[in-house]
Amino acid sequence: MAEPLSKVPLNTPATLVAVGGARGFRRRLLELGLTPGVAIQVLNVAPLGDPMEILVRGCHLSLRRAEADVIQVDR
Repeated sequence: MAEPLSKVPLNTPATLVAVGGARGFRRRLLELGLTPGVAIQVLNVAPLGDPMEILVRGCHLSLRRAEADVIQVDR
């Protein structure tokens, strides 16, 4: 069952299902390697909850919580 990336607990492995949002936003994330089927993991969240650090294909990326809300994953 897919859920937003922002709801995944720290250090829990997940698989990316879909990226929503505006066309330019989706394209930027696809260029960074966030494609359906890829393994993704939330490594850290800032004290106020924004931004969050994720691990994708061996790269550490930072996303805003609003951006993570439109990324669907399966645990």
